[in-house]
Amino acid sequence: MYDVLDSQSVLSVLRPVQDPELRKSLVELNMIRNVKVDGGQVSFTLVLTTPACPLREFIVEDCQKAVKQLPGVTDVVVEVTAETPQQKSLPDSSGVPGIKNIIAISSGKGGVGKSTVAVNVAVALAQTGAKVGLLDADIYGPNDPTMLGLADAQITVNTTAKGDILEPAFNHGVKLVSMGFLIDQDQPVIWRGPMLNGVIRQFLYQVEWGELDYLIVDMPPGTGDAQLTLTQAVPMAGAVIVTTPQNVALLDSRKGLRMFQQMNVNVLGIVENMSYFIPPDMPEKQYDIFGSGGGEKTAKELGIPLLGCVPLEMSTRLGGDRGVPIVVSEPDSPSAKALKDIALAVAGKVSVAALS
Repeated sequence: MYDVLDSQSVLSVLRPVQDPELRKSLVELNMIRNVKVDGGQVSFTLVLTTPACPLREFIVEDCQKAVKQLPGVTDVVVEVTAETPQQKSLPDSSGVPGIKNIIAISSGKGGVGKSTVAVNVAVALAQTGAKVGLLDADIYGPNDPTMLGLADAQITVNTTAKGDILEPAFNHGVKLVSMGFLIDQDQPVIWRGPMLNGVIRQFLYQVEWGELDYLIVDMPPGTGDAQLTLTQAVPMAGAVIVTTPQNVALLDSRKGLRMFQQMNVNVLGIVENMSYFIPPDMPEKQYDIFGSGGGEKTAKELGIPLLGCVPLEMSTRLGGDRGVPIVVSEPDSPSAKALKDIALAVAGKVSVAALS
């Protein structure tokens, strides 16, 4: 039992409290700071590893319970802030200055809603207070400007001593760079691998990204040049694989997943998109248009987490076409809730990987 109520006794009772994902003491992780005691009121700052911490309220509650055990405590005030950790660099690659974590959203085949997931995850992370960028690496089919409401945006090119630097466009809290800003709407990109390699590196290193907690990279489908360029150019915080429940999508998603594993990139998990259809006039009903349970089965077989299942709703498509992602336009819809939970899960896993 502690006889004196002071900062040291507060830290002592908080020492057993752990971050649920890291499973380490908050005190030892330096997540408890600025402890002050004013009479019976105890206040301190809780510094989380991400603004998108999915367990924020539970951690605050555990801290308050621990401190209230001390004699003489009448009130516990917890100020919550966040410092996203920097992903570890690899021996043969260096990161992009100012960017803490680079996350690839990928798929084995096209048409599974990868860009929808990438855009909504980026916006959902920004809604938590994180600084987020989105790199549209789908050079042949750049759709992210339309989905972020930036189809008519113009990006500025600044000439500096280091070469031309692009100013990203910005909307819904997310900075965006895309090939869609550099070509006409109907202009095809007819490039071989080396040119694609060059523009992806330009989007990484010759863009004024500023300080970012997360750079989400919307990858093209498959396992080709773009994936190789990204994994070899920068240290990756991880990759997310998007699939639908149907077998042909799952077969291709497994190849994409294995590709990242072979490139020593941490696969954060699988997202099953279009899990079931919700009719707008009968929201109580669900139809398994593309089958059911495929994402969960594949995740179990491969030992990879299932990050979430996103239903198919007309409002998701409408939001993408109108440039207002569903996490903004209909935040209480089943799809938006699923995508927000996926964003929180991704942020949590990235923090665990950075601090492990």
